[in-house]
Amino acid sequence: MKNDNTRLPGSGLTVGIDVGDKYSQICVLDVAAEVIDEGRVRTTWSAMGGRLGAMARCRVVIEVGGHSPWLSRLLEELGHECIVANPRRVRLIADSAKKNDRIDAETLARLGRADPALLSPVFHRSEQAQADLAVIHSRRALVETRTGLVNRVRSLAKAYGARLPPCDARYFPERVAARAPPQLGEAIRPLLEVVATVSAQIKTLDGRLESMIAERYQQARLLEQVTGVGPVISIGYILTIGDPHRFKSSRQVGAYLGLVPRQHSSGEKTPELGISKTGNVYLRQLLVNGAHYILGSRGPDCDLRRWGLRKAEGGKNAKKRAVIAVARKLAVLLHRLWITGEVYTPLLHEEEVKAA
Repeated sequence: MKNDNTRLPGSGLTVGIDVGDKYSQICVLDVAAEVIDEGRVRTTWSAMGGRLGAMARCRVVIEVGGHSPWLSRLLEELGHECIVANPRRVRLIADSAKKNDRIDAETLARLGRADPALLSPVFHRSEQAQADLAVIHSRRALVETRTGLVNRVRSLAKAYGARLPPCDARYFPERVAARAPPQLGEAIRPLLEVVATVSAQIKTLDGRLESMIAERYQQARLLEQVTGVGPVISIGYILTIGDPHRFKSSRQVGAYLGLVPRQHSSGEKTPELGISKTGNVYLRQLLVNGAHYILGSRGPDCDLRRWGLRKAEGGKNAKKRAVIAVARKLAVLLHRLWITGEVYTPLLHEEEVKAA
C-alpha cells in the first residue's frame, strides 16, 4: 500500500516548473509518467494563474527561489498540491551533465511523482509572516550598512595615525567627530551623518518589532526570558520555525538550523567534521550571537553559561566549538519554552540540588 505522501491528487497529473525570473518552463506528466505537455509561461501572477488555473487538481513541483513564496500560495489557492523542493537535495539537477530549463522541469516532475520526500520539501510561511520577517531583514541590512560605514571611517583615520575610540555604533558620530584627524573632515562628515540617519532608522524598526510582539507574537516573551535573547532573536526564531509542533523533539531544532556536525561515515571511519550549516543562515547567526553574549563577560550566570565555559576550556578551537554548542542548546531551549510555556529557571540544576 502506498504512503499517503506518494499518492497523486485529483487528476493524477504531475507538473514540474523550472521557475525563471521572466519566464518559467513547465512540464506535465500523465498517470503513466509520459510527457503530455510542455511550454513556457511568463513568471507573473496573472500568467501562471491563467495557465495552471485551467488544469484539474494536480501535484506541482517547484524549487525554492525568489518567486517560490508567492507562487506556492497561488498554486494552493488554485487547489493544487504544491511541493517546494529544497535545491540542496536536488543534486540530480545541479550536477547534471545535460542541463537546461526543459530538462530541469521534467526532472522536478519525475522526482515529485516518485516520492516528494526525496525533495525535502520546504514550507513557506504565510503572507503576513513573510511581511513581518521582511522587517527583521530590513533591520539586518541597515545594521550591516552602519557597520560598513563605521569600519570605513576607522580605516580612513588609521591611515593618518589616529585610532578612534571603541564605542557603541549608536553613539559613534558624536564620539568620533571631535577625535578624527582634521584633514579628513570633508571625507568623513557625510559618512557620520549617514551613520546617524541609519541608527535612527534602526531604532524605528526596533519599535516596530516591539509592536509586532504586542499585536501578533506574544509568545516571543516566553523566549525573551533567556538573558541575551531580545526581540530580533525571539521574533526571528518564531517566524523562521513557523509551527513548533512540526518537530517531534526540541532536540531536532539544532539539526534543522545546521548546528550539528556533518556526517560522512564510511565503513569504520567516522571523521570529525564541522557543522552542517543547513537551514536558515540568519537565524543561525542570531543564535551564535546570543551564544557569544551568554559566554561573554556580561553574560548572566546560568546553567547554559556554566556548561559552555566548561566546554571552552582547552584553547581557541575549544572556545569556537563551545559557542556553537551553546547556540545549539539555546535553539533547543527556546523551542522548549515556546512549546511548554514554562517559566525559565537560569540555574535549574542548582535549584534541583537545593530541593533535594
